[in-house]
Amino acid sequence: EEDAEKAVVDLNNRWFDGRAVYAELSPVTDFHEACCRQYQMGDCPRGGFCNFMHLKPISKDLRKRLYQRRQKKTHGGSRSQSRDRSRSRERDRRR
Repeated sequence: EEDAEKAVVDLNNRWFDGRAVYAELSPVTDFHEACCRQYQMGDCPRGGFCNFMHLKPISKDLRKRLYQRRQKKTHGGSRSQSRDRSRSRERDRRR
């Protein structure tokens, strides 16, 4: 939780595409339960005022390209690289 709070503070001090980034923590622990069932059925009358997530499905082509890219990255890495990343994270936490 402390790391999440620090991440929000750090993100709120950043800019993207010339605009300030505004981040906030979400109390959601299960994103499957946070999706609007009515929207998934194509019948949510609340639209932008709905308190649940309205997820737009991605195309099959995009899904295929994304998952291919992810598989290449996971098969290409070595254990020593992941250990180096873990060590650098530990150093960052100590700072």
